[in-house]
Amino acid sequence: MGRRTAVVLGGSVAGLCAAGVLARHFDEVIVLERDLLPPDARHRRGVPQSKHPHFLLNSGRRAIGAILPGFEEALIAAGGMHLMPSMDAAYCENDGWAPRKSGSMTMVYSSRVLIERVLRDKVRELPAIEIREGATVTGLRSTGGGTARGRVEGVEYRTADGGDAHLAADLVVDALGRGSSVTDWLSAAGWTAPPERTLDAKVTYTSRWYDLPPADRRPETWWWKHLVVTPTQDTGDHPAEHEFLSNFFPIEGDRAIVCMGSWGIEMPRRPEAFEAAVDRVRATLFGRATHACTPTSEVHLTRSTGNKWRRFDLLDVPPAGLVCVGDSICAFNPFYAQGMSSAARSALILGEMLRARDDLGLAFVREFLARQKESLDVPWMLAMARDQAYDFATGTEVAPPWRRRLAARLGWPVFNAINAASREDAYVERTFAEVFNLDRSLKEMARDPRFWFGIARYKLRQRLGRTVVPGGFDARQDPPGTDFTGFTGAASSGAARRGDDLVGA
Repeated sequence: MGRRTAVVLGGSVAGLCAAGVLARHFDEVIVLERDLLPPDARHRRGVPQSKHPHFLLNSGRRAIGAILPGFEEALIAAGGMHLMPSMDAAYCENDGWAPRKSGSMTMVYSSRVLIERVLRDKVRELPAIEIREGATVTGLRSTGGGTARGRVEGVEYRTADGGDAHLAADLVVDALGRGSSVTDWLSAAGWTAPPERTLDAKVTYTSRWYDLPPADRRPETWWWKHLVVTPTQDTGDHPAEHEFLSNFFPIEGDRAIVCMGSWGIEMPRRPEAFEAAVDRVRATLFGRATHACTPTSEVHLTRSTGNKWRRFDLLDVPPAGLVCVGDSICAFNPFYAQGMSSAARSALILGEMLRARDDLGLAFVREFLARQKESLDVPWMLAMARDQAYDFATGTEVAPPWRRRLAARLGWPVFNAINAASREDAYVERTFAEVFNLDRSLKEMARDPRFWFGIARYKLRQRLGRTVVPGGFDARQDPPGTDFTGFTGAASSGAARRGDDLVGA
């Protein structure tokens, strides 16, 4: 077999993960990236989302670690923090602060720019990979568009100095993100445009970066690293900020990203409005913690949050020689932290396919699309479960009125019941963590009798006053730092609400 070349369009997380896989199976892998890449962890034009918090789910961590061994260790060495959210984060839920206790889930916290910098460093260790910076992809080269023999054979691009160039390729990977023009180029070449599944729940969120105060100047009650305040479920009059999902998100370098987001509400975009809004979030600690820090950025706002799935798997004749990964194939509402992990999972599937077969024809692409669809179904169902509940949502996946009413009526009560039962039932906690981390599907959880038995048993114990771990600590106070792991005492509802008697400051 002759020398084989793969070309990756885009050098963000999806493109770098794909390149890491391709390097094991191609003689040369060329990544075309429009931006000039910074040597360190800095923002760049092509990744505006980097100014907001990013979660790398457990399934994504494992996938990237399999593609680029040593990634997680390098991320931590560069300043990322390996934390257990149930112990290191304070969650303000419907009835107040949740109890702090050990759980099955861990996370590595860092900024998106640090994740990308570490990924670039790992990718550059692979001799087969070349990253061409300042390269703007302008089109595809193909033959037989729209026929069973149709194939993408290369790409056209503009170089950093403005010259026109092209590359022949045995495989092209589209990782150009939400704004990818690949479908337009394919349509112009004769292929049918893929059907698109869309749902936009009008999510807007706004973020600002801060330096934390020195460790010796932080209050003793700051045992937490991460703060999360969920939207109120109160249907009465309250400030708009009570509807926000708010995050005080820790990143490397003793910094935090303060982020507030909502469904269908106008968000602050000026520093003065942002600083005033944090004080109206329903947990008073959120504003106090923010004001104790020093702002280091402007306010960054985004509305580009709609879910969009380009269904190449539904085409009778998809283009051979081309696969799409990341937001180019399926973009999610970023609130659900699924993008990077889903992209890494797609890259793993591509690697498994390349190990199993050398032929890169139409049958290869069809099998890849079928397996990728099965993987993307898992996060897509999660995103739809929440975003379909809103009457103002638009797109092809808008639910009928009865389903919207049902989702709106049951969504929060079910979520509250799962969270509460997770405090005392390890199986419920572990199962929900697996679904959140894309290791199990929502459908699997919904069909799991042991999971629902655990919730029903907890609700019965709650009705009988026999629950063990207290919850609902006053949101107007600091969250208690007591570790309730293994707690066996009888929970007093009054003490739980006050945060006294059972716990110390």
